Amino acid sequence: MFNKAIKTGICAAVALAVSGEVLAEQWDVSLWGKRRAFTEHVEKLAELVSAKTNGDFTLNISYGGLSKNKENLDGIAIGAFQMAQFCAGYHRDKNPSITVLELPFLGVNSLEQERAISQAVYQHPAVQKDLARWNATLLMPSPLPQYNIVGVGEAPQTLNDYAGLSVRATGGIGKAMAAVGAVPTSMSASEVRQALDSGVVKAVAFAPHAHMSFGTVEAGKWWTTNLNPGTVNCPVVVNSDALADLSDAHRAALLGSVDESLDHYIATYNGKTMNAWGPTLEAKGIQSISYTNAELDAFKAKVAGPAAASWIADNTAKGLPAQELYDLVTGLIAK
Repeated sequence: MFNKAIKTGICAAVALAVSGEVLAEQWDVSLWGKRRAFTEHVEKLAELVSAKTNGDFTLNISYGGLSKNKENLDGIAIGAFQMAQFCAGYHRDKNPSITVLELPFLGVNSLEQERAISQAVYQHPAVQKDLARWNATLLMPSPLPQYNIVGVGEAPQTLNDYAGLSVRATGGIGKAMAAVGAVPTSMSASEVRQALDSGVVKAVAFAPHAHMSFGTVEAGKWWTTNLNPGTVNCPVVVNSDALADLSDAHRAALLGSVDESLDHYIATYNGKTMNAWGPTLEAKGIQSISYTNAELDAFKAKVAGPAAASWIADNTAKGLPAQELYDLVTGLIAK
């Protein structure tokens, strides 16, 4: 009886496939933390895909239940799940091509510009080849504003005061902080509050949404209003085989929903998230620290050129068209 039921189900599935009907599809999506501004494009994507396919294609979003954030790219590579978000700075050696977008002081001034530049870089053949090593296809960026720092203890009133300060800072932001004598430490966002409370770090570089989501504003005593050393690049990727295996209709629903999902993300960040940022700082009594233009210009001059030159040299040696990628990014910023 049981075997007969299984056989009947298999025959029904085959009949549907032969008849040309689209079979239901479910993808697992690996994120971390909790739903927040940083994940709104993925949430919107899931909503749109389900609506366009009448529920036949669903994205099952998991916050930390499938993988650690620093292992999401590995999970994509082995097909443990079909979609994931990660940040380039978590494992620079695994995705060197997109770390060009994390260089300090690039001068990106809006989420819209960050989106456009990221999408242009993601289309570059060398970048696609780089991520293909992990069986990953870049789907969309997670545009973030310039990072600033929330900290405890005595506030660094000048850039010289950063000497010896332990700061959670990844990628190019970490290099920038090291240039002024700070001690950058890389850790996942979910580990930051404990590290701040225990004294492992005295300060944390985040975008505004993360400062609110991961609790640094609960412990912080000061924050920098205008340091703006750069940002991180955190793409959403899909398993290339899974993408290829989708029906034409489901693939069109997925890829055709990216732009609307990013529009929703940016509108949410520029609106709801940033509208909450100022009042949160005020309510928590967090002191604002601003630096003079002269200090900031000196900081940029000390960091930006050497960091770019080092990145180009290192990645040219790895076989990447590093100068071409850097010129692509800076050329788009200059427009």
